[in-house]
Amino acid sequence: MLAFLLRRVAATVPVLLMVAVVVFAILRFSPGDPAVVMAGDAATPERIAQIRAVMGLDQPVLQQFFTWIWRLVRGDMGTSLISGAPVSTLIAGRIGPTMSLALTTLIITLVIAIPLGALAAWRQGRLIDRAVMGLSVLGFSVPVFVTGYVLIWIFAIELKWFSVQGYVPLAQGVWPFLQRLLLPAVGLATVYIALIARITRTSLVEVMHEDFIRTARAKGRSDFGVLWAHALHNAAVPIVTVIGVGIAMLISGVVVTESVFNIPGLGRLVVEAVSARDYPVIQGLTLCFALVYVFLNLLVDAAYTVFDPRIRV
Repeated sequence: MLAFLLRRVAATVPVLLMVAVVVFAILRFSPGDPAVVMAGDAATPERIAQIRAVMGLDQPVLQQFFTWIWRLVRGDMGTSLISGAPVSTLIAGRIGPTMSLALTTLIITLVIAIPLGALAAWRQGRLIDRAVMGLSVLGFSVPVFVTGYVLIWIFAIELKWFSVQGYVPLAQGVWPFLQRLLLPAVGLATVYIALIARITRTSLVEVMHEDFIRTARAKGRSDFGVLWAHALHNAAVPIVTVIGVGIAMLISGVVVTESVFNIPGLGRLVVEAVSARDYPVIQGLTLCFALVYVFLNLLVDAAYTVFDPRIRV
């Protein structure tokens, strides 16, 4: 298993390098000039040229790339062109709200989606099965920002149960934390609940027709007991796959959700950096997101080997 994981880790190195090349190329060759943005509308050409020299944008593109990579290897992600703060400091200051939102969303998703999918598989073809599948189609079809605004209107404006915007750390109390994070987490979770519940149901239905399931039933086990004790474990590989994909998709969902609910996390930082054409911040955030994708893929691969040891070979 260790050799398998080491091979997977080694395979991620060229992926990260390719991500770095693509991100650098897209930002450098896209229209616009960050020096013009920093200088303002009334800046003279001399002032713009001076800013470009300070930022290193007057150097050849290849030299800019290798300079950036060398700093990155040493742990220097650069300095924001707009605020002047180190990129690592900006990311560290915004990662708390994003992690809280992502973890809360993940907990809500897994607590609801897997039991719903298992219940639909257990009652295949019946009313509860059709209801769960219908709700999953609805949840996967409605955009996150629409769900977010509906939740704000019902639970924040009409019922006044939750606050609409902002973020409060968990250290300041559980209820203030949940009061501002529960609505965005539920809004973001609807898509992933629909996706994971549907895949869970499909995987379990396929496994329920296997010979070992009939053997377990012949021994007197109830359908529900066979479902949880035997079928769910053997159907885990596709379920784990879609959970990993869903967690990776949270990155794009977080950007939208944080904008709707005004949460000061990495998603808002992405929007601010793109609007200001802040190259170092965009590059640092993109690489961080790429690392998250790679780490999630490694976790999914490790989970595969737990549920199906044949994959280790």
